[in-house]
Amino acid sequence: QVQLVESGGGLVQPGGSLTLSCSASGSMFRFVTMAWYRRPPGKERELVASITPGRTTNYGDSVKGRFTVSRDNAKNTMYLQMGTLKPDDTAVYYCNTAPLRNVPWGQGTQVTVSS
Repeated sequence: QVQLVESGGGLVQPGGSLTLSCSASGSMFRFVTMAWYRRPPGKERELVASITPGRTTNYGDSVKGRFTVSRDNAKNTMYLQMGTLKPDDTAVYYCNTAPLRNVPWGQGTQVTVSS
């Protein structure tokens, strides 16, 4: 069964940067579009960014120009470089396929943007 493990979150000041990692087990990773999602406090989960196996990317309007998604298919790993962070970016960040394919969610990684 595919397992997803997110890491790299933490506390950062507004304007700061963080890079998240998503490690996936199994052989499916390199063949599917992967995405970062986030759940802000008290809000619904939203899609942040996605990347196809061929590395075509797509971003939510709120993060365009500030976040960059990338992937290393040889390492079954996806990354999210986050820059110019804002308090509104505070959330638990998750990775999964896009669209969702009944792959179990990982534990997520908490990102808190605060001074």
